[in-house]
Amino acid sequence: MPITNHPTGNYRFLPGIAPYSCGVVSCPGFEIVHVTLQRPVSYREGFEKIAAYLAAEGRPKTALCAIELRSPSPFSFQGFADFNAEYAAILQHWGLFVEGVNPVARTNVAPVINPPSEPALYGFSFTRACPGHQSPTFVVAGAGELPEGILSREGIIALGNTSPDGLAIKAQFVMDLMETRLRGLGADWSLVSTVNVYTAHSLTPLLPEILLGRLGPASIHGTTWHFSRPPIAEIEYEMDLRGIRTELRYG
Repeated sequence: MPITNHPTGNYRFLPGIAPYSCGVVSCPGFEIVHVTLQRPVSYREGFEKIAAYLAAEGRPKTALCAIELRSPSPFSFQGFADFNAEYAAILQHWGLFVEGVNPVARTNVAPVINPPSEPALYGFSFTRACPGHQSPTFVVAGAGELPEGILSREGIIALGNTSPDGLAIKAQFVMDLMETRLRGLGADWSLVSTVNVYTAHSLTPLLPEILLGRLGPASIHGTTWHFSRPPIAEIEYEMDLRGIRTELRYG
């Protein structure tokens, strides 16, 4: 996946599929800032909040580089496609696309406990100037046990297998995918500050070797388990990563 420069966003991105890119990394002289909403709001209202936030920061809309959503429940593949079409239309209206390609990374999962009544904005990331020679900051988009570029039930790794062995196969596949995206962004595990896992299954059997054992020095930061399902039914395990210096709360 060739990394691509966003001409006005001050970041580069790994092209993915129509709904999202595979990840983003800051350009020299800039950092990616991560913002978590204390109280998630409807994702359409969320875009209004993002616009106001960026304006207050003196940043253009094109500085938006990653989005985190929470959904009421997992979609069917067709339902996911229908939602993505509406979501992508907003990004296009904002002028974020680069030569027809969506540069914005995304995670979209469905909480098991207290899910929202409609798709909601949970967090976002944007670029801003960062003086000095700092290491790049980055966000790796969420991904489950589907090969890159595949959105079909038949592509699900270990389909229907939620045994301990099946979940280990899924988790190993997703870790490999995360590492590939990290490398594509010019980063590695040592630069990761946050590892998020989204599954309704226990992480305990997976932590020692597949997760923490793979992180190297970054294992000191641990792993955050979100008791949530991936956005599409029958996908059981999802992850995302980021290497960020500035974490903010909003609202």
